[in-house]
Amino acid sequence: MYQIKEVKTRRQAWQFTEFPNKLYRDVDAFVPALSLDERTVFNTRKNPMHEYCDSIRFLAYENGRVVGRIAGIINHKLNDAFGLSQARFTRIDMVDDIEVTKLLIDTVTTWAKDHGMNELIGPIGFTDLDRQGMLVDGFDQLNMFITIYNHPYYKDHLEQLGFIKDVDWTEKKIMWPKEVPDKVRRGAKISRERYGYQLIKCKTKKEVFNYIYEAFDMYNVAFQELYGFFSIMRKVMDYYIKQMITLVQLDYLWFVTDKAGNVVSITLIMPSLAEANKRNNGKLLPFGIFRLFKAMKKHDVIDLYFIAIDPRHQGKGIIAIIWEDGIELGIKNKIRYAETGPELEGNLQMQNQWKGFEAIEHKRRRCYKKAI
Repeated sequence: MYQIKEVKTRRQAWQFTEFPNKLYRDVDAFVPALSLDERTVFNTRKNPMHEYCDSIRFLAYENGRVVGRIAGIINHKLNDAFGLSQARFTRIDMVDDIEVTKLLIDTVTTWAKDHGMNELIGPIGFTDLDRQGMLVDGFDQLNMFITIYNHPYYKDHLEQLGFIKDVDWTEKKIMWPKEVPDKVRRGAKISRERYGYQLIKCKTKKEVFNYIYEAFDMYNVAFQELYGFFSIMRKVMDYYIKQMITLVQLDYLWFVTDKAGNVVSITLIMPSLAEANKRNNGKLLPFGIFRLFKAMKKHDVIDLYFIAIDPRHQGKGIIAIIWEDGIELGIKNKIRYAETGPELEGNLQMQNQWKGFEAIEHKRRRCYKKAI
């Protein structure tokens, strides 16, 4: 007999965060989320998204043992802006029993309907920078530090419960070039000389703050047409900056400015932290932080987090400026390959940039939807 309870106590919050780490303990491809960040994201005092979002968490139990979890989110600003009555589910994990999955989904559905919603989508988080997309292909591939891993039966359960595909994201393994292609060199040169773009590489993390907020404003414009995206406010920017600034490697952070000095692009790449965080089981203490720092110093795999270019400046060679420096840096650091983050399959501009690389599509993830 299964029971479901809303997460209200600190112990329940800990169980919610740690359940996938136990469920996937013996799965080689699984990489846990950072437990500290996962506990913070649902904290109404620490995550400023709660100024205009409602969220709730549930745990499913069998004889006192956790067998599933799910969270619900309603972004009221997004719904008002687009005329939607849409709720999201996120952090869904469960044992292979359709009855557990049904209990989790039914509970979030009831909560969503009680708040006047008529559609449920997911898995998708608070923002575009949150974890999103259920893995539907590539279960034997090591997960990224920033993405969701799940068993193949998750997809089957959701489809049995009436969910259908809304969108897919794909992920690629990019084999690193041995030299910078002439096409990239030419494109970067033309872009600098014709349009006056400049590549900015910060020397200190303090210097990052000279550009980061303007870059986030541009990011809001660049991504506004993408699925599930809603502009993030200053407090949310600060929330994500605080999460990432300690781990960011300045060599792998690029800003591009136009001739007037305005930020028109930001690119963030990270040394792969997947193996290190897997050994940490998502914990920073007592030795986890040292493993992460070691992985940042010595690595041969990198993760491509995102590239954002102001739409008014797209198609003018900015990407060539970034890749000219990026490829050189990767060669210097003896990078074997890069992992792309999830990229919408319909975002052809993003997909097309890999045509000049040896690229293998090796993962696919999906956001589902259902009328409720």
